[in-house]
Amino acid sequence: MTRSLVLRLALAACGLVLLPASASASIVELGATKTAVAVPTCPPNTTPSQCTIILTRATALETIRDNIAYPTTVKKAGSIVAFTVGLADLSSDRGTRLSDLKFLDSRYGGTTQLAVTVLRPVGPKKQRVWKVMAESPLFHVQPYLGEVVQFPLATTLPVAAGDTVALTTPTWAPVLSIDLPSKSYAYRQSRKANCSNPPSTSQAQMTVGATSHYTCDYPGTRVEYTATEVTTPPIPKNYVHGKRKVHRPRVLVGRKKS
Repeated sequence: MTRSLVLRLALAACGLVLLPASASASIVELGATKTAVAVPTCPPNTTPSQCTIILTRATALETIRDNIAYPTTVKKAGSIVAFTVGLADLSSDRGTRLSDLKFLDSRYGGTTQLAVTVLRPVGPKKQRVWKVMAESPLFHVQPYLGEVVQFPLATTLPVAAGDTVALTTPTWAPVLSIDLPSKSYAYRQSRKANCSNPPSTSQAQMTVGATSHYTCDYPGTRVEYTATEVTTPPIPKNYVHGKRKVHRPRVLVGRKKS
């Protein structure tokens, strides 16, 4: 599905259309850098236990990508209409693949699912606390393993300048590219303890208004996703908002009968 078609479908679902360029909103791919979203793969000579390409039970927030800090940060208010994600294929062998899927589904509470989460920083910066401002529905993505795929949102997510879009899985998702330059790539997860071990229960941020610490830092790792935003059209400079007339009811007072 092409990006333009996905965008048109997402806008149509919300009753929106893009106007001519002079009055149009703009389309922004949050998180897009010189490195395109890709299907994660295990680096050469990496053992299965060292191939940590699977995100489990957490919300992932990219903090640097191609030397760009917080690449999915919103610059102008608008709406998230779609997201794109790169999903690793677990194995080329059918039997091994089915065995891996069964193991992961059992260990992490279900099939691979993804959502996008709109976050906003709250409190002192050093505490790294983020609040959920909006959340998309969950998407069942297991049929798309081994592909880069874009999902349109039937209901768009409002965003304000300064918000940041994260990727969430309450189960598991193979979306991490690893062994990259640590100064150029990094992300954080929605937890503050046991950073080297997968959580036994889901710590994914799924509830609007909830907050979480993003203390666990993973340098040298890229989360393979971007989010498509349609910005709010600017108010025309020649717009004049005059005072509205207030129409008051007339009160008719009759003469008293003598």
